[in-house]
Order: sequence, then C-alpha cells, then structure tokens
Amino acid sequence: MMEEKKETFTYTYSASRQEEVRRIREKYAPATKEEDKLEHLRRLDRAATKPGTAAAIAVGMISTLIMGVGMCCTMVWSDTLFIPGIIIGVVGIVGICAAYPLYQCVTKRRRDKLAPEILRLTEELIR
Repeated sequence: MMEEKKETFTYTYSASRQEEVRRIREKYAPATKEEDKLEHLRRLDRAATKPGTAAAIAVGMISTLIMGVGMCCTMVWSDTLFIPGIIIGVVGIVGICAAYPLYQCVTKRRRDKLAPEILRLTEELIR
C-alpha cells in the first residue's frame, strides 16, 4: 500500500525580496520608449555634475597634500624651512578654498551646455 504524502505550500511575503525581483526583471524586460527617454534624462543630469565633481576632488586632494607639506616644513624643519613652509601651506589652503567654486563653475558650464537637450526631453516626457 502506497502512502499519500501531503505537500503543503507556504508563502511568506517579503517587500525587500519583491523589490529585488522587480529590479532584476526590469533588467531583462524590454524597455518602452518613454522609459528610455527618462533614463536618458537621468544620464544627462548626472553628466552635468560629474566633471565638476572630479575637478573639485582632484584640486582639493592636491591642495590638501600641498598644505600638508607646508605643515611638515614648519613643524619638522622649523629652523630652516619655517617661512617657506608657511607660504606652501597658504598656497594649499587657497587651493582647498578654490575647490568648491571650481565645482560650481564647471557644473554651471556643463548645465548650460546640456540645458537645451534636457528641456526638450522634459517637454516630451510631460506631454
């Protein structure tokens, strides 16, 4: 005699799991034209700030290192390089202070350059 096995199905809902499933599905599902335009708009928006961020980080890091060299000169070799160390440190501080205005300038220039295309895409998406 064969025994019947009762199989039960249990389901537990997990919002984070469903969100992960949705994200994976979106990678493989064919995109609609409107989604492509929205993604293009997002990429353009990110492209407006990336060059400014990269330039500001580079200038800020280099200036911080220059300021550190100036501090080293004033503290370690205070008898011979104190005055040059102060000058080097001030140059580093000026560079650090210039990093944010550099970011703003580069980002504004990029936004001005990308503005017509972004405005055109937003008009198409709003309709």
